[in-house]
Amino acid sequence: VPEEAVISTHDVPNIYHVPLMLEAQGLCATLGLEVQTNGMLDEWREMAHHLDTLEEEVVIAMVGKYTGLSDAYLSVIKALQHAAMAANRKLRIDWLEASDLEDGSAEDVHSDAWNRLRAANGILVPGGFGHRGVEGKILAANYARTNGVPYFGICLGLQVAAIEFARNVLGMEGSTSTEFDEDCPNPAVIFMPEISTTHLGGTMRLGSRPTLFQVDDCKVKRLYGGLESVDERHRHRYEVNPELIAQLESAGLTFVGKDDTGERCEILELPDHPYFVAVQYHPEFKSRPGRPSPPFLGLILAASGQPLP
Repeated sequence: VPEEAVISTHDVPNIYHVPLMLEAQGLCATLGLEVQTNGMLDEWREMAHHLDTLEEEVVIAMVGKYTGLSDAYLSVIKALQHAAMAANRKLRIDWLEASDLEDGSAEDVHSDAWNRLRAANGILVPGGFGHRGVEGKILAANYARTNGVPYFGICLGLQVAAIEFARNVLGMEGSTSTEFDEDCPNPAVIFMPEISTTHLGGTMRLGSRPTLFQVDDCKVKRLYGGLESVDERHRHRYEVNPELIAQLESAGLTFVGKDDTGERCEILELPDHPYFVAVQYHPEFKSRPGRPSPPFLGLILAASGQPLP
């Protein structure tokens, strides 16, 4: 192997420097590849150096179930990073195990978790399955709603926001999801009618689906550039109870995005809150460097005190 064909990838300030390092060592020439002259590499170089200069920090509390293995939320982490770069902020994620916020946790663990939640600039509740930690996520949604703290819920994060609102605003004590209590008298979240409750394999609502905005103006629609509809990827079996939507909306929770039938809830907002937004889909999968996912960008902007579009 000729010496000039040996390419090294040593440590760099941030991962976006790696393609630049390979380019500087002549990787394309070594492989006989034509270098594109469309300016993309220059934009990438500017982005990598821009990330090195960020100093003002924004802290997002990630209230999840799998916080011991951050790779479980890798796409969410990347989407937050893309949004923070676009908002000129240095991102710090504070990982909070949702169950630590619950009353049953050890006193010192419980106190520490709540202190960290209160210290965060914004709160994100990502997707997940199963009962463990759900009450902690509901508590996090309640704290964000009642204290004006920017909140973004994804999939289950939308469902716990609806449950919290049903319990504490509509007064439906014990309201939850039929995923956790099939006999719940006032379920805020139910199993989707077209899905079998007994055959879980291959029963999810999966893939890219359209979401149609139901209002002329709202935070999320502005973040998406005023589009009338968006296509985002889904992975869920449960939905906000359609029979409860009218009551939730009359109490102030607005469902600004629905599916193409106009019945399934896709996006919710609190209009008078700095940023209380939740989506049933997974926008993290379409986020890219230089093209952040709009609702993630909204969270970072609100959490860092910057104006939304």
